[in-house]
Amino acid sequence: MKTIHLIALALFITTWNNSPAQDVKEQVIEGPNKVTVKVRMEGPYTADTPLQVVCYFKYTTEGIKRMSGAPVELDKHLGGIIGSLRERGEFTGDELETILIIPPEGAIKAKALLLIGLGDEATLSLEKMERVGKVALREASKLGVKKVAFAPLIRDQGNSQFGTGDIAAAVLRGVLLAYDTEQRLQQQQIGKAFTLEEWSEEAGPAYFDETIAALQKGVKQVESITAARLKTPYAGKK
Repeated sequence: MKTIHLIALALFITTWNNSPAQDVKEQVIEGPNKVTVKVRMEGPYTADTPLQVVCYFKYTTEGIKRMSGAPVELDKHLGGIIGSLRERGEFTGDELETILIIPPEGAIKAKALLLIGLGDEATLSLEKMERVGKVALREASKLGVKKVAFAPLIRDQGNSQFGTGDIAAAVLRGVLLAYDTEQRLQQQQIGKAFTLEEWSEEAGPAYFDETIAALQKGVKQVESITAARLKTPYAGKK
């Protein structure tokens, strides 16, 4: 069975350890389209994955002062690449802005790092996070990667407007709905061949159980939405 692993969102301020993969706590939830949603207690610079995705609010000096935890440690491992891009205005973090980084060998375990912008912090919403999920899934499709880890890093940037579980469920809806569309396009032979085996969302100890409960609810929401979608071909007679 093909699987997508969702590792719950790194939305908290913490320092991750470098425990072996077999020691990482995880929880599996079955989703639509034979997708396995996986909540995994792991950080964005320890995940051994072809693609790691992280998110940043639009760059401000005040925002940088409030940042701590995972994004700070991630950039330390990268030798300051993310900070340089943001300070120079070459990745400001505008809404749904993306940039792909190929980390120096040995810097982090991920083979590639995708940054997605969240725009102005004041405009954060669950609808926006759902769009982030869709963008992340479709960027993974373009790259043809089979495994992805995801961490929005919202709490680490000093924002607690929404619960970590609510954020996780919103991103999950975007991912699974976008993947459902990709599957339908392929079935009708009008989409790129693409199979995602793992989609991971990263969560820390304080938010692990909350994230599991939210994602279980999110899966049911997606199942209801996809079941109601039109089954007729996208291309047809007018």
